[in-house]
Amino acid sequence: MAASSSSTPSRWMYDVFLSFRGEDTRKNFVDHLYDALVARNIRTFKDDENLERGNSIAPELFKAIEGSRFAIVIFSQNYASSPWCLDELVKIIECKKLRGLTALPVFYHVDPSDVRKQTGSFAEALAYDDINKVSTWTQALTEAANAAGWDVENVANG
Repeated sequence: MAASSSSTPSRWMYDVFLSFRGEDTRKNFVDHLYDALVARNIRTFKDDENLERGNSIAPELFKAIEGSRFAIVIFSQNYASSPWCLDELVKIIECKKLRGLTALPVFYHVDPSDVRKQTGSFAEALAYDDINKVSTWTQALTEAANAAGWDVENVANG
């Protein structure tokens, strides 16, 4: 992931796409992560930095995911309470399978098993009427949480 923008293949618009729940992480963890990546010349997509105002959000975000080499998914307490975050995660998993995108999970003050098994706040958030959407979301959560990643609690305490 330490590739600079000069070594990024031309087929990639971004080196890294950040997926996160803004209310949980934007003003702390995500802002610091974004600044650190940009300081190392890593082209990073963060929704408030790269979205053109007035454009439809969904197509622009999906295009950014499709054009990224890596996605860092920051799972936080309220991540699954956002249908938008979950739809974004489904797109990330799709691009992982079809385009070779590498998805890297970060567990920000949540237990990785809560994400993997949809327990705790992740179970509460998935009490949604559309069973097809919930099924797609739970598959994406499980697949993303099964990847090697970082647990902020264990890093901070270890």
